[in-house]
Amino acid sequence: MPDDEPQPPAEVPDDAPEGALTVDDVLHDASLLPGVVVETVAEGSDAPAAAWGDSFVTYDPDGTADRSRWQPFATVVTSDHPGFDESSRLDRPGVFRVNLGVGRELFAELLGYPPAEAAEHTGEVDPSTSDVWLPHPAYAVQGWVCVVRPGRRTGDRLRRLLEQTHARAAARYRRG
Repeated sequence: MPDDEPQPPAEVPDDAPEGALTVDDVLHDASLLPGVVVETVAEGSDAPAAAWGDSFVTYDPDGTADRSRWQPFATVVTSDHPGFDESSRLDRPGVFRVNLGVGRELFAELLGYPPAEAAEHTGEVDPSTSDVWLPHPAYAVQGWVCVVRPGRRTGDRLRRLLEQTHARAAARYRRG
């Protein structure tokens, strides 16, 4: 569909959490932040098929950063990555996960323990649970958190965390 035509609303599954956000909601909020580039992996691209539909939110205010060195501060993952990342069970209809590089302090605030202790807490919460803050299944030790199908409990905080992770990315960019 051309960009100037109205887009149909994204479908929210019947079993989605109350106040569920869609992928489009999250990417729209991220795209409103200054200097942000949102890229979604296109079907048929050189990327692995499991990444098709995943989105990467990066800070590049002047559009001159070397794309091969881009480090996203947030991602939206829409499918499982077999053999690497399947614990969120993103194979369910309408299920996606938002990942945020929040750093050690916010990680501990959200989860109650520092990233270095993430492995000790594996199994405390089902990583496919909707609308709760979770350690990222692969990058928790680097200070990444995630939420599967954000809804009423996590939606407002998700928007604030996008702003905070954006500010962290902007500060890193300025330090160069």
